[in-house]
Parts: sequence; structure tokens; C-alpha cells
Amino acid sequence: MSAGDPGRPPLVLTVAGSDSGGGAGIQADLKTMLALGVHGMSVLTAVTAQNSRGVQGVWELPVEAVRAQYRSVVDDIGVQAVKTGMLATAPLVETVAELLADTGGAPVVVDPVGVSKHGDPLLAASALDAVRTKLLPLATVATPNLDEVTQLIGVHVVYESDMRTAAEGILSYGPEWVLIKGGHLPTGGEAVDLLTDGEEEHWLRAPRHDNRHTHGTGCTLASAVASRLAKGMTVPEAVRGAKEYVTGAIGAGFALGTGIGPVDHGWRFRD
Repeated sequence: MSAGDPGRPPLVLTVAGSDSGGGAGIQADLKTMLALGVHGMSVLTAVTAQNSRGVQGVWELPVEAVRAQYRSVVDDIGVQAVKTGMLATAPLVETVAELLADTGGAPVVVDPVGVSKHGDPLLAASALDAVRTKLLPLATVATPNLDEVTQLIGVHVVYESDMRTAAEGILSYGPEWVLIKGGHLPTGGEAVDLLTDGEEEHWLRAPRHDNRHTHGTGCTLASAVASRLAKGMTVPEAVRGAKEYVTGAIGAGFALGTGIGPVDHGWRFRD
């Protein structure tokens, strides 16, 4: 990790897939990073053909291409935080974990992307064990949604009280903190998340917006957390601010195509 330059914004690297529709993945990550005042850099793991209706195709990049991108950025430019998203296959998960372990202590936000907003699979079943045993132990913060909790540890979160059980299960694999995202819970007018390191608990509540255009929410939240960690904030500070940013982005989400539109990453800049 290179030394800070007072004339330069913090440096954040996203390791994730491309969303050709621009609402999630690498595109959402870089928009979020720009909005939050950090310099975003990228390692592309996969290319998707994707629009408002779903994912029509996925092509993973070779392990050698992912490793070369990562080394190119980190060895020359450096990073103050890393965010991982869609990693697709076990070899890619293992490669990224190996690279992260050699990155010199920069905080790592792991978004264990398993399925798209439309229900399309984005992680091979054979990769789940690598996520559990190779990637999660390296995470400063892991940010699974409820479907990803079920994929990873077999816990079905039905009630708010189940989120604590889910957090315990994810923490057993070694991340420092876990943020269980409860956006899919039927909690009326609130969207409830649980952030915990196994000792501290932070229940984060925000108004639930009546807006179906929420594509990219998970990518955006994880990137917002990484951006704020790169600025030197504590994990609770980073997550609380990231949730505030995402809540505003969801409220401003807009129609795109004929399906589910994206959140608005630039909502703070609108008139």
C-alpha cells in the first residue's frame, strides 16, 4: 500500500464483474467511488450481457488476466481499500484470495455475490467452499444479503431475530465484521441491517422506499463501505455512512429499459 499524498484522493480497488447495463458490478462500484470522493480502480473478473430484464450471458476472464490486472494496479499505484464482488468460479475466488493476502493490510470488503437482482446465478456452486474458507477469512467486512446467507451457511432468515444467527454463522469463517443486509425482510416501513463483530452490535435502520428500481444495491453498498474505510473511518462509521448513501440512491432509483432499473449513484448531485 503506497503512502498517502495530500493532493490525491484515497485509492480504492474493485475486483468484480462488468454489468453492461451500467447498474451493478464494476460500473456501479466506480460510480459510487467517484460520488464519495475516492479514486476507483478495477480488476475485471467477468463480462456479462445484462440489462434491466436479467443476465443473458456470463464469460469469466482467465485467472492469468485477473492476476495481471491486480498486480499491475497494486504494485505501481497501491490501494487503501479493496472491494470484491462477482468472482464466479472457484479458481477465480482462490486467485483473488491469494492476491488479497499479499496486499499489505489494506481493508477488504467482501460482497459474496451469488445471484443477480433478477435471480440469475453469478457464483458456481463449486465456488462456495472457496468463498467460505479462502475469501471470508480475509474480509474486514463481509456484506451478504439474505439469499447469500442461505447459500453460504444454510440459514434462512425469516425474522429480524434470525439475523443474529446468520451473523454468527458468517463470522465463524473468520471475517472481522459482518453486515447482514435485511432489505428482503418483511419489516414494514424500515430496511434493517445488522453489523457485528461478534461483540459489538449495530442495528441500522432506514426508511424503506417504495421503489422497485434497486438494481446494484449490494455492489453500491459494499463500494461505499470500502470508500469510507479508505478515508480512515472505523467500520461502524463507514457502514453507517454507506447505508445513508445507499438509502438516498434507492430513493432516487429510476426506470431503465422494461425491467428493474438501477439506483442513482449521483443522487447527491441532482438539482
